Amino acid sequence: MKVLITGGAGYLGGALTDILKNSKHDVRVYDALMYEDDYLKDIPFVLGDIRNRQHLREQLKWADVVVWLAALVGDGACALNLDISTQINQESVKWLADNYDGRIIFTSTCSVYGAREGELTEDSSTGPLSVYGITKLASEGFLKNKNAIIFRLGTLYGVGDDYARIRLDLVVNTMTARAISDGKLKVFGGDQFRPILHVRDAAQAIADNIGSKHTGIFNLHGENVKILELAKRVVKQISGTKMDVVDMKFEDLRNYQVSNQKATKTLGFAPKLKAEDGVREVKKIIEDRRIKDLDNPRYTNEGHLTMFETHKLVDENGQ
Repeated sequence: MKVLITGGAGYLGGALTDILKNSKHDVRVYDALMYEDDYLKDIPFVLGDIRNRQHLREQLKWADVVVWLAALVGDGACALNLDISTQINQESVKWLADNYDGRIIFTSTCSVYGAREGELTEDSSTGPLSVYGITKLASEGFLKNKNAIIFRLGTLYGVGDDYARIRLDLVVNTMTARAISDGKLKVFGGDQFRPILHVRDAAQAIADNIGSKHTGIFNLHGENVKILELAKRVVKQISGTKMDVVDMKFEDLRNYQVSNQKATKTLGFAPKLKAEDGVREVKKIIEDRRIKDLDNPRYTNEGHLTMFETHKLVDENGQ
C-alpha cells in the first residue's frame, strides 16, 4: 500500500518510519521540518506544510493510507498561539476529512478526557482542559464517519530512532535527564497517575493497523503509573541519584488512568517496552553525546517554538 505519513520526520514518525522502511508498503514522508533542519533517512520525503492545501492535495492523490501525525503536540506548545494551534491541529484535519476518502490513521491523546476518576474507557465522558486536548477532540469528531482509526495515546517516552529530535518534555524522559544532570529528582506529591507508552510501541500499533479494517477510537498505553513510583524506577536505573519528595496536596488535572482493553482484545495490542527501557535509552544517548546540552530548549516542543521556530508557523499556507 502507498502510505503517506504527515509529520513523519518527528519523534513518533521517526519510530514509525524505522518499522515501515523494510515493509511491503511504499512509504512517503510529508513534513514541514518544524523541529529539524534536514531529513536524513533514506525514505522518500516531501517538504510541505499541512496547511498548504494545494500541495497536500497532490500527495493525497497518491496515497492509499494517510497516517496523520502532523500536529502541534503538548499543552504548552499549543498555548503559545491559539489560532495557529487550531489551524494545524483542527482545521487541517477537517479539510482532510472533507477531501480524502482513503484510510486514515489519526493520533489523538488521552488528554481529551480531562480530569476524571477511575479507569477511563473509550466510552467515558470527555472534557479536555487544554487547547491541545480541545483541538484533538474536535478532530476526532471530523473523522467519525470516515475509514479512520483513532489512537488516543498515553504520554510517550523513550527513543524513537537515530535521527529525529529527542523530546525531553515527556515525563519519563524529563525525569531521566534531570536525574543525570542534577543527580537528584524532586517530586511534588507523586500520587498523580499517568498513562505512559513507549514511542516504539505506539509506532508498532500504527504500523500493524495500516492494512487493517478496524475503525473507531482506541486508547493506547503501556501502563498507568503514579509519578512517585515512576521516579523511584528512574532512580534505580541511574546510580547515585537522590530523590526529594515534597509532601504536598494539590490537584493535578493530569491525574487520570485509562484502560487499553479494547485495543488489546480487538487489535491484539501488546506493548513490549517498559519505563526502564526508555530510561536506559535516554541515558545512553546522553552519554553518547547525541544530546549535548540538556537545557537546550530545542528538546521541548514549547521551548523550541518559543526560541527558534515561531516564524515557520505564521504563514498558514506553509510557504
